[in-house]
Amino acid sequence: MVVKRNTWQREAVRSALGTQMGFVSAQGLHAALATSGSHIGLATVYRALADLANEGEADSLQSPEGEALYRACSLAHHHHLICRSCGLTVEIEADEVEEWAHRTATQHGFSRPEHVVDVFGFCSACVPPQ
Repeated sequence: MVVKRNTWQREAVRSALGTQMGFVSAQGLHAALATSGSHIGLATVYRALADLANEGEADSLQSPEGEALYRACSLAHHHHLICRSCGLTVEIEADEVEEWAHRTATQHGFSRPEHVVDVFGFCSACVPPQ
């Protein structure tokens, strides 16, 4: 993995990403930066987010519409609970998922399994009426 040099633009993107409640698109983060007076271009935001995700400083997932979304994260392997309504995201450790992934891989003759687990639902503030 090649680590990119730390520019003021990249640091601004990293900092802005850390203030977000949940996952955010590059356009959303660009708008937040612009509102705070930053003149970073949208293409620079896209590149910085992709680099941060590649280096493990940000999580990335694809929205149901196919848009890449990003969130600052811890470097340790973890999973997410994500609210479908407001985007609130909680990092969870799931030993059972790890055990299941390794057991399933072994049963099918695979080794060194890697996985990404994101659980979508509604947080307590966004539960829709039944």
